[in-house]
Amino acid sequence: MQRGRGFLLLVVLLALLTACSDGAGNRPYVLATATTGGTYYPVGVALATITKAQLYETEGISLAAISSAGSAENIKLMRDNQAQFALLQGIFVAWAWNGEGPVRQPQPWLRSIAATWLNADHFVLLSELTEDGTVTDLARLDGERFVLGARNSGAMWSGHHILTSLGIDYEQQFTLAWMGYGATANAIQDGTIVGMNVPGGAPVGAITRAFAATGSDLTLLEFTDEQIAAINARYPLWRRYVLAPGTYPNQAQAVQSIAHPNAHPPVPAVRADVPEEAASQITRAIFENLGALHELHRATRELTLETALGGLGAPLLPGALRYYREQGV
Repeated sequence: MQRGRGFLLLVVLLALLTACSDGAGNRPYVLATATTGGTYYPVGVALATITKAQLYETEGISLAAISSAGSAENIKLMRDNQAQFALLQGIFVAWAWNGEGPVRQPQPWLRSIAATWLNADHFVLLSELTEDGTVTDLARLDGERFVLGARNSGAMWSGHHILTSLGIDYEQQFTLAWMGYGATANAIQDGTIVGMNVPGGAPVGAITRAFAATGSDLTLLEFTDEQIAAINARYPLWRRYVLAPGTYPNQAQAVQSIAHPNAHPPVPAVRADVPEEAASQITRAIFENLGALHELHRATRELTLETALGGLGAPLLPGALRYYREQGV
């Protein structure tokens, strides 16, 4: 799987493509992101700002970023056309295309535009409860309160996949609390939970806040090669991802975590009926303004033409494909 950082591309592409597909300019199109405190929401807001600045006067296109429960809800919002584009975790793209996991039926309307940044998995646990410092420490919890994510969120379902792949019966071992990223960061600072699952493009705001306040008492759990192989047995999406020292406050050592692409889409997800010319035009607009996009969030800085097509889990939109071919990708 190639590395991808096309999140920004995804959002703007989706907005523009949808706008052109229904022929109604001068209206805001909706981009579904996730809860505040993660990566999707702040980047989505920035994308909405850039989209309006670059495209409203010439194309009549504007974009409104909304918070949501994450990938699971975003699939439904797009399916029902309540959102015209969305950010999705890579595993959700695979599930939605195949009709597996929490997505019961295949979603044939789903198309890809580009791969996005890697979504790093952050499993955090109170240091006093750790033994070997890997994710298997979670198997030793006995009724302690843990946040897997908000109900029916992307974080919840990707966390479910990871833990069940490792044979961790979290529903029996944890007392589960359901919260978005911001509330989760508050809860671990207040001592009302012992750990949390927060996937997102590093650095994630909620993890930064928690480690700034109580980092000396918290441990970012690591993953062994054997654990990565078990997680990838059905969907080979995850790869080694090293959180370098200083990624978060009070983090003195590198952390051997894992990550998977936000494309597949989270990827950029878009409906199949977007016109080819619109897709090509939007793709070009994004890649001609990469410098500005990279300043929005560190997680987006590795997006290049060379990495944009890595790890796509649904067919590529024809207009986007045309642009890549024109550029010799």
